[in-house]
Amino acid sequence: MRLTDLHRTTSFRLAMLFLLLFGAATLLLCGFVYWQTKDYLSDRVNESLAMEQARFDRLEASELRELLTAHVAMDPQIERPFTLFGPAGQPIAGSLLGPPALEVLSLPQDQPFTFTRPQDHRTVHFRGLIHRLPDGQYLLVAQDMTGVRAFNNLLLQSCLWGGLATVLLGLTGAVVAGADAVRRIDGVTNAIQRIVRGDLTGRLPTLGGSGDLDRLAQEVNFMLAEIERLMLEVKGVCDNVAHDLRTPLTRLLAGLERTRRRGGSAEDYAAAVDEAIQEIHSLLKTFAAMLRIAEAESGARRAGFTNLDLSQITSDVVEFYEPMAEQMGVTLLQACDSAVVMHGDPNLLFEAVGNLVDNALKFTPPGGQVGVRSFADDDSQGIEVTDTGPGIPLHHREDVLRRFYRTEDSRHTPGSGLGLALVAGVAGLHEMAVHISDADPGCRIALIGARRQRG
Repeated sequence: MRLTDLHRTTSFRLAMLFLLLFGAATLLLCGFVYWQTKDYLSDRVNESLAMEQARFDRLEASELRELLTAHVAMDPQIERPFTLFGPAGQPIAGSLLGPPALEVLSLPQDQPFTFTRPQDHRTVHFRGLIHRLPDGQYLLVAQDMTGVRAFNNLLLQSCLWGGLATVLLGLTGAVVAGADAVRRIDGVTNAIQRIVRGDLTGRLPTLGGSGDLDRLAQEVNFMLAEIERLMLEVKGVCDNVAHDLRTPLTRLLAGLERTRRRGGSAEDYAAAVDEAIQEIHSLLKTFAAMLRIAEAESGARRAGFTNLDLSQITSDVVEFYEPMAEQMGVTLLQACDSAVVMHGDPNLLFEAVGNLVDNALKFTPPGGQVGVRSFADDDSQGIEVTDTGPGIPLHHREDVLRRFYRTEDSRHTPGSGLGLALVAGVAGLHEMAVHISDADPGCRIALIGARRQRG
């Protein structure tokens, strides 16, 4: 992990953005609380001084001096100094603590003010209120602001430390989030590099959660699995084409060389040409089937989709293959629900169901039965073909859907091994699944799709 990459990650940038927004909001909140608290305490002190001033203002001169003398005895720490000044500003009674005479005469009356005095080797701040009495004297009431100032400083320090803790926690969270993003991106990058170098089995790392990166990685992994499957299928198709087409081409070449070497009559040459034409037609049918499978799997035929009735498809298939079934001594039955409507390509579905019926007829012994049924229930709909033949072994049921794959029992049966591959391609194009199961006896192959309610 490179720390220089942290600032490039979206997680780190988002964390920093939220840190700035939350920090600004916290700063405004702390500033608002600090100033409101400071003003509130200052206002309470001012109200207290005004009440004390009003209480002294109603007393006679002798009573005022007695009360001031008693107050000095009760307030040795001079936390609430009360002082009486003469008309010239000289202190007369009360606490001998207050502004100098010149300041007393120049201070605004009945307006709170702040002054400082040294006390015990420190400077003490006071909040005072001075009032001129009717006899020309001045009365000062004050209060020590040490406790208020200490509370304000504590509140300010708490806000500052809280802001610093917020910044540190935010930066830590941003670094953790950015480092995690860098680590995951490095894992994704390394996986992609391995895939690019040819390791198609590689997958993007996931944490197994439901986060955005996990969801994206899961979708990409699904795409990679499909690409791997297609690449293996292409490789298998190439191998199968080379293997399965080599036999008819060898047979065609051998027949032509044999005819040329023997140098027979015109009828012999004509027979050889007919055999060659038959082999070439078989090859062309194989390539045509491969092209139809590729066309179905690519989704190119979706443009021809229309609303169709599956029961009509089954009727057409049964009508088409009924002569063949009679010739082979097999009973071809049809069973359909009332109306099974879906959206699809009728020609492709006819060909897919026809391939299923053709395979069923090939492997059903004389006297057996082949059934074709369209069905629909609350959740699904489709077509199934059943027969009374030998069936398909469980371990071959996925393989028979691949191109050119043929079981050992079907090697000597005419065909190219593309019929069920075409069925799988058409089913995938119509978002249907191919389900192979036992019919007891025989085989049941069903094309099943989700039923869509028509609005």
